Amino acid sequence: MALRTYAEVRPWAKSIQEAVVSRVMPPWHAAPGAAHQFRNDRALSQKEIETITSWVDSGSPEGKSGAVRQLVSGVSTWKIGKPDFVVQVPGLQVAKEGVLPYTFLIVPTHFEKDTWVRAAEFRIDQRATVHHMNVFVREPGSSYLADFPRNQIFVPTVTERGKKRAGEAVFARRQLLQGYEPGYEPSPWLEDGAKLIKAGSDLVFEMHFNPNGTAAVDHSEIGLYFAPKVPAKRVLAIDTLRDLDLEIPPAAGGYESKATMTLAAPARLLSIQPHMHVRGKSMKVDAAYPNGKKETLLDVPRYDFNWQTTYALRDPAELPVGTVLESKAAFDNSANNKYNPDPKSTVHWGDQTTDEMHIAFLELVIDAKANPEALVSSAPKMVGEPTKK
Repeated sequence: MALRTYAEVRPWAKSIQEAVVSRVMPPWHAAPGAAHQFRNDRALSQKEIETITSWVDSGSPEGKSGAVRQLVSGVSTWKIGKPDFVVQVPGLQVAKEGVLPYTFLIVPTHFEKDTWVRAAEFRIDQRATVHHMNVFVREPGSSYLADFPRNQIFVPTVTERGKKRAGEAVFARRQLLQGYEPGYEPSPWLEDGAKLIKAGSDLVFEMHFNPNGTAAVDHSEIGLYFAPKVPAKRVLAIDTLRDLDLEIPPAAGGYESKATMTLAAPARLLSIQPHMHVRGKSMKVDAAYPNGKKETLLDVPRYDFNWQTTYALRDPAELPVGTVLESKAAFDNSANNKYNPDPKSTVHWGDQTTDEMHIAFLELVIDAKANPEALVSSAPKMVGEPTKK
């Protein structure tokens, strides 16, 4: 529903009261008590909830009428501002039904020099059908989808997506620039930090749509905002805190999955984004430091697939060499989960919403001149490699 004017809000007053008292809205699923506060915390204070409750209980009276801002229908503006560089998806066909595979598009940037990007913003066209959209940076010489043409939409197999050269470095192969899921809000990464796109790199779109009964054509865009100078800090998106070996039994109501990674170089933690599908129940990310100290970085006791928030720390957490990061995820594959597509199935890692995933996306900050490959002591297993038996 639209909530732009008093006339639009008034019929929903009781529902609004119920949603804020139960803390269903605004959507914020991080439990209090984590070691760090979040700069994008959307949760209402108790005083704010009481203000709304009092207004509803008093009959939801209208306040002073002021000038109503006119909204232009059908126009979607950039929230961060006008981008310096924009890439648009050239008409991806979204069928009205069926199961759609991951679809890709490789776009050359033609950047003649290394370019630092302080922010990136998606402007999604067909929001009603998009499951997610990721854009990766592919450096020159990378093996990532190297056999596929540029500027053409294509569908590779999972094996083709995971293909890489022996010994190829993690970030030389690909780097996540920006991702979109329901609940996404654009924001610059750091005042003194940016992500690097090396000269001659390509942008690789990874797109996944869920048909909703209406055929559509998508022209989503991503806008890049260039840093005015080489920054002091470099931001890296990490997707290696994950469990590729999921095996959720039929009817399991509390299946637990764990993933760990150890930092081989110092970094600062900027944000965490839990990602699971509709059987996802909860996720907790902890840090164990070399001095023996342990702390909870993020606790999401009620994961919501429809609001996949990136939790941005108000003050980045210092992670020294040897810090062990652990993600614990719980899944509900029982009939009690109303979103469960098939409680009788054994569920593994997979692309579709009917499959599952366990990823804690991390954004880490390092010195701009530091070697990003030093963060990982060994190359992680890639999607497409054989799972353990």
